[in-house]
Amino acid sequence: MAKRKFHYEAYLHQIPSQKIRLNIDNLDDGSYELNVVHKNKILKTTTFKKQ
Repeated sequence: MAKRKFHYEAYLHQIPSQKIRLNIDNLDDGSYELNVVHKNKILKTTTFKKQ
């Protein structure tokens, strides 16, 4: 049997406030890069580490 590849996406119809919260509890330890994108243009890039 071939493995299935999963691709998950989520769209918000309207953001209720001007704050976005990112829960990193389920991420593995390591370095990550976060890109904030609007209309296919990167507005802000930041890096963070989870230990």
